[in-house]
Amino acid sequence: MMALTPQKSPQKPPQLPRTIWIWWVILLVLMIWNIVSFWPKSRPEVNLPYTTFLAQVRADNVAGARIVGDQISGSFVKPLQWPQADASAPTSPPSPTTAAPSGATAPSPPDKQAPPASADKQAAPPPAVYSDFTTTFPQALGDPSLLPLLESHRVAVAVSSPPTHWLMLLLTEGLPIVFLVAFFLLAGRQAARGQSGLFGFGRSKARRYAHDHPEVTFAEVAGAGEAKLELLEEVDFLRNPQKYHDLGARIPRGVLLVGPPGTGKTLLARAVAGEAGVPFFSLSASEFVEMFVGVGASRVRDLFVQAKAAAPSIVFIDELDAVGRRRGAGVGATNDEREQTLNQLLVEMDGFDERQEVIVLAATNRPDVLDPALLRPGRFDRQVMVSIPDREGREGILRIHTQKLPLAPEVNLVLVARSTTGFSGADLANLCNEAALNAARQNRNQVIMADFDAALDKIVLGEARPRLQDPEERRIVAYHESGHALVAWLTPEADPVHKVTIMPHGRALGVTSQMPGEDHYNFSRAYLLARLAVMLGGRTAEEIVLGDVTTGAESDLTQATRLARRMVTRWGMGDLGLVAFEVDEEHPFLGYELAQGRDYSEATAARIDQDVQRLLAERHEYARRLLTEAQASLHHLAQALLQEEAVNRDA
Repeated sequence: MMALTPQKSPQKPPQLPRTIWIWWVILLVLMIWNIVSFWPKSRPEVNLPYTTFLAQVRADNVAGARIVGDQISGSFVKPLQWPQADASAPTSPPSPTTAAPSGATAPSPPDKQAPPASADKQAAPPPAVYSDFTTTFPQALGDPSLLPLLESHRVAVAVSSPPTHWLMLLLTEGLPIVFLVAFFLLAGRQAARGQSGLFGFGRSKARRYAHDHPEVTFAEVAGAGEAKLELLEEVDFLRNPQKYHDLGARIPRGVLLVGPPGTGKTLLARAVAGEAGVPFFSLSASEFVEMFVGVGASRVRDLFVQAKAAAPSIVFIDELDAVGRRRGAGVGATNDEREQTLNQLLVEMDGFDERQEVIVLAATNRPDVLDPALLRPGRFDRQVMVSIPDREGREGILRIHTQKLPLAPEVNLVLVARSTTGFSGADLANLCNEAALNAARQNRNQVIMADFDAALDKIVLGEARPRLQDPEERRIVAYHESGHALVAWLTPEADPVHKVTIMPHGRALGVTSQMPGEDHYNFSRAYLLARLAVMLGGRTAEEIVLGDVTTGAESDLTQATRLARRMVTRWGMGDLGLVAFEVDEEHPFLGYELAQGRDYSEATAARIDQDVQRLLAERHEYARRLLTEAQASLHHLAQALLQEEAVNRDA
């Protein structure tokens, strides 16, 4: 009914679990080991001119060479001293200098003087001895004699392709490491936030609403007065638990909200939390179940650990039938994960401390499929029925949902409430929204009564489609709908006709809408017989006027047959007497139905079929008699529909 935005209460910033730091240390050690192991081991090498390299080859001082692109590297047979003392000297391996005779002095040129020794040391670095070399091959000039020269001097030559570009190395070697680091960062962040991730796979996904979030109170819930009265005791227990503990009372720990979809079960649960002012844990039962066996049970344990730590608190489980289905039912293999999750839920609910201030609220619209162990006292002690709202309840719900709508003074919510019999709270919220959308499409500043009428037609009858173009088709539909409307008008027990139209809506070519004056909770046999006659009125009108039948009565015949069968088999309104038979076409468990079979014989089944056919034949004859006597009115109404396309009860 009201949409709430979850807001987290201010809490201390979460800390990373200890296991996260262990994983980070392991990752760091692996990266350091990777770098140390695969880091290239460099050896000192000299960068020689190309001519010096050729000289060393001719001097048989090159042991091996490796050619990679335009780079040549290799090793010497004997280490080379570089730079050499005399650049003009032949580039051969260093040899001892021939010493001058003793007592003799080497003559020096008269026109040159040797520079000072200190100047030589400053001009060139001291020579060093190298075992490896590298040089650049002149690719632009080319040297076709290089390989023959290397081969003649028995130099081992290795040729390889140029090294990969640094960008390719980054993509092939570095990218996996980047992904690994990003994965650990993401996993650590998810674990720190308490979300389900690599390290929180078995943690509960429940959303927690603290007492400081925008609260929903019982004042904002309309149309469920009986349910609110039953839940007030739970609110009082959460507000004043000591009063009950002092008397030795045990408050019901589990409350199951049962009702059709859209009746406000979730809203009631939030209203209980808002009235009590306690933390509220909300999740769907389907969030427990995963493909891995044991994960759901782990999440159940974690949920109740959090709820007990925040006690007094409320745990709300929506759509309980997703995990609480009857065990051992159905055909084929069972779902071990779902059954283990259910077992853990049973244990947690039955293992509460008597003084533990935790209440479990659950909601379902299929209580017939739940496991009996869930519904026994001690687990879900109470079942609160949340039914479709009555007229006063609908009026209250409409007032809540129209608070923010600019309504025109002519809008009568009492009349709208009377026109929406059978609507749930969600349906009424949708009605108000559709009315506002229709007003916006018409460029109006206020929502008028016509917008609510258009929204009601769209919801009840379906979206309007283009009109029928074939005159014969329009004539058939006009007489068909006139038959429905006229039988309803002439039958006192039938609901009043609200509107008849031959404009296609949804999947129907025409629609006859009936609106009961008051809400019905108990249907008489006369009322049900009147409904059967109205359903068969369209087909009967085709027979009288057209002398033929069409396929337009398919939906009418299906609904009439279903209603007649229920009258015979469930409500004892046929010739079989006060006997009820289990003939539920929507049995929740196929395995049980196949195992148990029918509880009546084939002869009884034949009598049921005969009784259903008798009921339909009697109502068909009743409708034929009414329409034959009022054939003039039938033609008049059909002509009005062909001209106006829609006729309401005020026309």
